[in-house]
Amino acid sequence: MAKAPNPIILIPARLASTRLPDKPLAEIHGETMIVHCWRRAVEADIGRVVVASADAAIADAVLAAGGEAVLTDPAHPSGSDRIHEGVQLADPNGRHDIVINMQGDSPNLAPIALHATLDLLSNPNVDIGTVAAEIVDEDERDDPSAVKAVVAWEKDENHGRALYFTRATAPSGDGPLYHHIGLYAYRRTALERFVALPRSPLEIREGLEQLRAMEAGMRIDVACVDTVPLTVDTPADLARARSLMQPQDK
Repeated sequence: MAKAPNPIILIPARLASTRLPDKPLAEIHGETMIVHCWRRAVEADIGRVVVASADAAIADAVLAAGGEAVLTDPAHPSGSDRIHEGVQLADPNGRHDIVINMQGDSPNLAPIALHATLDLLSNPNVDIGTVAAEIVDEDERDDPSAVKAVVAWEKDENHGRALYFTRATAPSGDGPLYHHIGLYAYRRTALERFVALPRSPLEIREGLEQLRAMEAGMRIDVACVDTVPLTVDTPADLARARSLMQPQDK
C-alpha cells in the first residue's frame, strides 16, 4: 500500500524590496502581510506551515502570531532556493515528501488553490504542480507582467500538462488565455533536483524560473482555479489589499 503524502507549506519572505520596502511587515487591518499569508496557509489545513525568512523581524512577527519560522541565508537568489534551505532546516529527517511554495505577498490567496496544486501530485508522473486562472481582463492578455501558462488541458477536466510559460500573448488564435499563479507543489526529490540545476537559456530569456525545470525534462501540471489572487508589489497594491480584505479575514 502506497504511503500517504506528508506535505509541508513553506512561505519564503525577505525584507528587501525596491517597490515596497519591508513588504512582508506591511500592516493590513492590524496584522502584517506575512501573518495574513501564514493564516491563509493554515486555513487550507493541508499540513505543517513554516515561513522561511531571510530576516529576523519577519520570523519574529510570525512567531508572535503563533506560527513557525526558520531563518535562511539572505543571499538566496530565489524563493525556490530559500524554501529548499527552509525545508532542510525545518525537516532535516525528510519526513515531508511534498513541499508547497506559497508566496509571501498574496495575503488573500484562497486555500482551495493550495489544495488544487497539491492534488496534481496524485499523478506519480508529475514532478511539480501549479495553478492558473482564465484571463478575464483584456488588458492582461498583452501585459508581460501577467505570465501566461500554455497548457494541454485534459478533456472535460480542469487540469492538464504545462507545455510552456511565457510573458508573451500565447497561444495565438481564438480561445482563452490563462494567467499563471506563482504557487508550486514540488515532490521533495524534484525540488532538490531543481535547485541543483543551472539557470537555463529560456529561463534567462523569459525571466521565468519554472522554465528551468521544463528545459530539464521535468513535468509540470497545471490546475485551473477561478481567480488570480492579489499580489502585493507596490503601495497601490497594498492599498487595494486593505480595501479588499476585511478585518474578519484574520
